[in-house]
Amino acid sequence: MKKLLMYLMLMSTVHAATQLGINENLGTMVPLDLTFINEKGERVTLKKLMDGKPTMISLNYFRCAGICTPQLNDMAKMLGRLDLAENTDYKVLTIGFAEDEGYELAAAKRNTMLKTIQREYVQDAWHFVVGENNSSGILANKVGFEYEKTVSPAGVVDYVHPAALIMLSPEGKVTRYLNGIEQLPFDVKMALMEAGQGKVGPTIAKNLLYCFAYDPKAKTYIFKWEKIAGAVMTLIMLAFFIYLVRTSRREEDPQHNKGDN
Repeated sequence: MKKLLMYLMLMSTVHAATQLGINENLGTMVPLDLTFINEKGERVTLKKLMDGKPTMISLNYFRCAGICTPQLNDMAKMLGRLDLAENTDYKVLTIGFAEDEGYELAAAKRNTMLKTIQREYVQDAWHFVVGENNSSGILANKVGFEYEKTVSPAGVVDYVHPAALIMLSPEGKVTRYLNGIEQLPFDVKMALMEAGQGKVGPTIAKNLLYCFAYDPKAKTYIFKWEKIAGAVMTLIMLAFFIYLVRTSRREEDPQHNKGDN
């Protein structure tokens, strides 16, 4: 019974440690009838936004004081070097998940990002949208993008979230995750080509970065120690579980017990 309780504790610790971040759902189908509000204030479905093309998605919020802007800046730099025809070979969607942000912020961020691309770029290839009827939250849940809303003592709303590009096939199947804020054009090209064929690919090993909560009074970022503590606890519990299993096998092995006598 004690061993069963320890196993349950281990499983609950692992579950808690994976709440924030990317919980990969490769092969999952995202509903294409989800509706969003685009940068023009128009109501549009995910299907129309993707236009039958393989699509890379980033999930951000537009007031983010952390990793969102560096991620979007890197996307603009990468798209400028990407050896594929935008709006023909692929689409790009930046989806805002903050409930209190309107399409005006999406439009302003899009305008800024498009201006930073160092070549003539088909603007209709990269859309910035906000959710309607929790469509952003539904999509985030489908692709395993877990984030947490925080409110500071001063009442400032912020979000703790990871950074990643998520590839969808033209049919809406999750085919690959590219973690982090910096992506190589070659990696993105291969991921988009595989997405176009509906091929599910393994995640490229890369550290998953998180946007920390921002403390406006201290004017600094708050380190989310819970993530590190959860990971350490998971390793400790896993090691202890392995120890229990090995001990149990020794107790049940008659040859081992005989040799001890």
